[in-house]
Amino acid sequence: MTEPTNATSTQESAPVAATSGVGAPLLICLPSATAETVETMRERIATTLQGHNLFLATPGGASAHPAHGVTVVDYPVASRGDAGWALTATDYLGAAQLATEYDAAATLVLGNEAASLSVAGLQALAEAVLLGKADLAVARYQTGPHDALVSSALLYPLTNALFGTPAHLPLPLDAAFSARMAKRLIMVARKPNNAAQPEPLVWPVAEAAIASFSVKEIDAGPRTLPQPTDTDLNTLLAEIVGSLFGDIEAKANFWQRARAPMPAKPNVEPARTASETEELEDVRAMADSFRNAYINLQEIWSLVLPPQSLLGLKRISRAPAEEFAMPADLWARTIYDFVLAYHLRTINRGHLLGALTPLYLAWVASHLRQSAGNAATAAFHVEEAASAFVAEKPYIVSRWRWPDRFNP
Repeated sequence: MTEPTNATSTQESAPVAATSGVGAPLLICLPSATAETVETMRERIATTLQGHNLFLATPGGASAHPAHGVTVVDYPVASRGDAGWALTATDYLGAAQLATEYDAAATLVLGNEAASLSVAGLQALAEAVLLGKADLAVARYQTGPHDALVSSALLYPLTNALFGTPAHLPLPLDAAFSARMAKRLIMVARKPNNAAQPEPLVWPVAEAAIASFSVKEIDAGPRTLPQPTDTDLNTLLAEIVGSLFGDIEAKANFWQRARAPMPAKPNVEPARTASETEELEDVRAMADSFRNAYINLQEIWSLVLPPQSLLGLKRISRAPAEEFAMPADLWARTIYDFVLAYHLRTINRGHLLGALTPLYLAWVASHLRQSAGNAATAAFHVEEAASAFVAEKPYIVSRWRWPDRFNP
């Protein structure tokens, strides 16, 4: 049987039908904005997106002073002051319901500190949907070697390899979507909540992929990236990665057949810079932590990982900070083994995700050492990891279909 090509690639997807901007509303939602941000964004929206029938939705918006060219309406849920680092099911549900109510041609839902989103990014997100280029547009920002590391290490490589959509931030901070994508988001956001995660996450890129909707990543320039209020890495990583692993499990029939495009590596080779010495202090601390984890977590890791991977981790644990490196293919297979263990419930899922944290920090240490503070080199390393996840995809497909044949 011929393997189908994923229809969500930004190069290959058929565009959605273009919609006239003047008559059909363009809806912009600010679910967690402060009053100051609302005022700033209202002026910016009126100026940047003039010529469209503009609706701005914020909590308590109907009581706001009217603005020239912008109709301000109530967002249907209360502001979430504890959120902001990513859009959640509540955000998508409120925005998608309003989109259906007002028959919006396109809907933008912008995360916390939306005033830091560039004018060009705001316009590009809106136009991607209004001009029929995509059903879902997600922003990509200018980031440094220390930014968005969970996305770089895990979320982007997995989403690209399994769903064929090269979105570097698949858990978006800002997104735009079409009317038909709104209907799908309503359906997804209304699914029963996981009691362990009070504010469930939605993976819109994966939803667009399985619906054969077109996806486009927008270069949005610089932006302030809000930090989670919960600074405990174990808790945060378990919530995010557990949600993604669960979504991967639910969509297994799709990603086992979908074909992923190989990411294009930037045309730059890793290079050392003067800042490498500064990075080594952080790398040395994380390398020491990984050595302790290698000793203390042997029992758990041996239930999840095959002997070859354990041997590779042993070599890493013995490397000095100056040579500390997580091979891209080993990282990809390790994460795939954790995805499978999550699916099979090889061990308690909480313990499983907790055992992933030291491995993630080992990847971060490797990333910082190889990047040496250079943004271009960091981008190369991220794309190298993403390419390895694509190349190793047959490994997870085989293990998923025949887990007993590949038991550690």
